[in-house]
Amino acid sequence: MFDGMMDLWIKSFEEEFGGVCTIKRDRESLEHAASDYTEDLHFQPQIVVEPTQTSDVSRIMRWANERGIPVTPAGALTGLSGGALPVNGGIALSTRKMNRILMVDEINHQVRVQPGVIVQELQEHVQSAGLFYAVDPASRGTCTIGGNIAENSGGPRAVKYGVTKDWVLNLEVVLADGSVIKTGANTLKNSTGYNLTSLVVGSEGTLAIVTEATLKLLPWPSHNALMLVPFASAERACTAVAEIFKSGSQPSALEFMERSAIELAQDFTGDDSLKLLPDTAAHLLIEVDAFRFDDLMPQIERILPVIAECGGDDPLFADDEASKSKLWRLRRAVGEAVKAKSTYKEEDTVVPRGALPQLLQSVKRIGGDFGFESVCYGHAGDGNLHVNILKQEMPDARWEEELPLAVRAIFEEVIALGGTLSGEHGIGLVQKPYMDLAFSERALQLQREIKNVFDPNNTLNPGKIFPEA
Repeated sequence: MFDGMMDLWIKSFEEEFGGVCTIKRDRESLEHAASDYTEDLHFQPQIVVEPTQTSDVSRIMRWANERGIPVTPAGALTGLSGGALPVNGGIALSTRKMNRILMVDEINHQVRVQPGVIVQELQEHVQSAGLFYAVDPASRGTCTIGGNIAENSGGPRAVKYGVTKDWVLNLEVVLADGSVIKTGANTLKNSTGYNLTSLVVGSEGTLAIVTEATLKLLPWPSHNALMLVPFASAERACTAVAEIFKSGSQPSALEFMERSAIELAQDFTGDDSLKLLPDTAAHLLIEVDAFRFDDLMPQIERILPVIAECGGDDPLFADDEASKSKLWRLRRAVGEAVKAKSTYKEEDTVVPRGALPQLLQSVKRIGGDFGFESVCYGHAGDGNLHVNILKQEMPDARWEEELPLAVRAIFEEVIALGGTLSGEHGIGLVQKPYMDLAFSERALQLQREIKNVFDPNNTLNPGKIFPEA
């Protein structure tokens, strides 16, 4: 029915839901839903629908499931794996209007939100009550809680505070057949049955659509210190990461940036106030936090000798909030800066942090073998290295032919080092050809069977994660 009777099902959908949901079919809305931040992918839906409440999502899913119409849930479309793109057309279900903070529980340190809430807005809202939600991807000013849950997003402070899964207590979700369930309980401990909450987090919208989330909060750590440390060797900077933790230190953020990453960010933002030393090859951006100002210096004093022993130069300390914001703005701008520089391919590699030097060496060696330049940066404290492969002047035919081979070679090294394909961006559309490296065929089959239990008609975000999808 989907392919052969498109006009009929669109008319039927508009008649059924036009009075309760915003439905868009104009060119601008369809084009917006066709792309995210992943390279230059483009898949246009037939309809964009924007529900405002769980009951509407339930009705839409029941209707679509009965007719075999694909439904692709999406939030702010800031993803980097194509996970929210409607590759089979059909309905793009945007949660952007489900954007209410429903309840802040200051006694139990919890917050209940709809999926369309912007991450930074949530952070600022709970901070006004002295509470803390630490998950902060680079796109925190635009990305949504629902998208973070779908991809199990991280960010700089994951090194101390964990990724999205560590903050989700309970979810309300709509299944492919329109059923509405709760996945857990609003408790810090829960050993009751299978952990459906953890199963949904990171499932990239292929198992269920999140319509509410109960999230854990912490008291706000009101004091922090930030320093930028230059290194003459990128490998030595990577080596310093594990050494910092071996010293007993626990930074709240520990970021790695090659020199080229900072230079691109400076060009992109127009901020060249940071003067780079001539022999600097890489930087570590290190943050520590505390509830009392006096607790910051002991942390810094443990880290400084480690930096010196690993070949780091004198750190640049951000002395005030403006200086801190400037350094973080450069770090968060790197991804967009790379995209503005050249056609590129970004890989979200992750290894045990002690293997970062070997991973960086392997990436550069493989780049030499295939003739590409790479810009590397990422959440070094987690072993999460974002590898950006630049096309630059490489001919199109060579890029198309050799890029998949180069990416596979990088992932083979990642797996050999004890890592995996994605730390926080997800598999989505672009990484699924490499899933055979991360999982045995039996492990992949188990995941396919889970998908089939949740979505036997394959209407919910089809075409993602699995190599044959």
